[in-house]
Amino acid sequence: MISRILSNIFKIPDLRERVVFSLFILAVYRLGIYVTTPGVDKNIMADIMATKGSTTILGLFNMFSGGALEQLSIFALGIMPYISSSIIFSLLAVVIPQIGEMQKDGDQGQKKITQYTRYGTVLLCVFQGLMMAKFLESLTGRAGEVVVQDPGWFFRITTVITLTTGTMFLMWLGEQISERGIGNGISLLIFASIVARFPSMFAQLVQYLNEEMIKPFHLVIFLLVLVLAFTVIVFVESSRRKIPIQYARRTSGGRSLQNSYLPLKINTSGVIPPIFASALLVFPATIGGFMNAEWMGTLQAMLNPGGWLYELLYIFLIIFFAFFYTFVQFKTEDVAENLNKNGGYIPGIRPGKETVDYINKVLTKITFGGAIYLSAICMIPDLLRLKMGLPFYMGGTSILIVVGVAMDTASQIESYLISNNYEGFSIGGKGSLVKSRSR
Repeated sequence: MISRILSNIFKIPDLRERVVFSLFILAVYRLGIYVTTPGVDKNIMADIMATKGSTTILGLFNMFSGGALEQLSIFALGIMPYISSSIIFSLLAVVIPQIGEMQKDGDQGQKKITQYTRYGTVLLCVFQGLMMAKFLESLTGRAGEVVVQDPGWFFRITTVITLTTGTMFLMWLGEQISERGIGNGISLLIFASIVARFPSMFAQLVQYLNEEMIKPFHLVIFLLVLVLAFTVIVFVESSRRKIPIQYARRTSGGRSLQNSYLPLKINTSGVIPPIFASALLVFPATIGGFMNAEWMGTLQAMLNPGGWLYELLYIFLIIFFAFFYTFVQFKTEDVAENLNKNGGYIPGIRPGKETVDYINKVLTKITFGGAIYLSAICMIPDLLRLKMGLPFYMGGTSILIVVGVAMDTASQIESYLISNNYEGFSIGGKGSLVKSRSR
């Protein structure tokens, strides 16, 4: 079946070009991971990451950068500054009317917001790059070896320029995938970063099992939890809450009613909340690591994965962004207006404000359920991993992003296949492999 689907993909010229282009861009990204920032010793950094990086915020940062931090690559900042800048402008659009108006101006307004987001990305890269340079200057290996061979302002300025250029190049790569490839470019870059860590995680796991540093029973339990998380993610991400809709149609025999429905995803926000939450938690923790104040050291310890403050903030941010992103993207007023224009209505609900209020009520309920689901999926495997002392940063957040992005990309590919009368990801040619479930 898989071979038949792959064959169908390459039979459609436009889809084939998009898939090949996306794979090429991802290959360029992975090759760039191994281009080292000037003036550093990546072997010492790799040793530091191996000894204490898996249980600290460095492990999270390294995961989202696809191992670029461990390699001290030009991509060490990853795509997180761009995501942070996007978060800032999304929040500003709510509180600043001028930015909110830009969002309503269509393509022209979106171009302006994208331009401002890029400017914000550069500023964040300069700041984080300087902090990264100072952090690297303070690092030493187990035998006292230094990561930075010649510290000073020349190294700091060089590092800032290098890391800023690397992040801007990643942003450009992501935009190219979105425009000329298949799937969301930024999400695919994060997807590739996480998946690229799987072989090294497996190697660490084998090593720890051989050295009896972890118990096989604990590993089996953890893997079973991941399989359960995978199953729950597929189930929830493919679920829909269907609101019945009726359309009044004129026919030769008079008027008739046509039944339809408005499908609402249980998790409308997708993988955005955990990505945004992780980006915001990495940022203050990074700053805390570059200051010598005692209170900052305490804050940094609490913001490490497993700390009570980290877990509390992570859950809060996931729930916040689940609601925020859902209601920013899903305009209930526009949906109600379009229904009214097309002669549609919800049975028992009056058009206009009552329809808006009803959709908002349903959307609020399922978003709350979706936010709890996201929090549980992201937190439970991570806490279990820390409790069992597993030597890598791999948990619910990673699985959620990998499965969510894979499903979204597969959905886009399937749309191409179906529109060209080819069989998609289906069983026996009937329906999607990941079938939508109504609730």
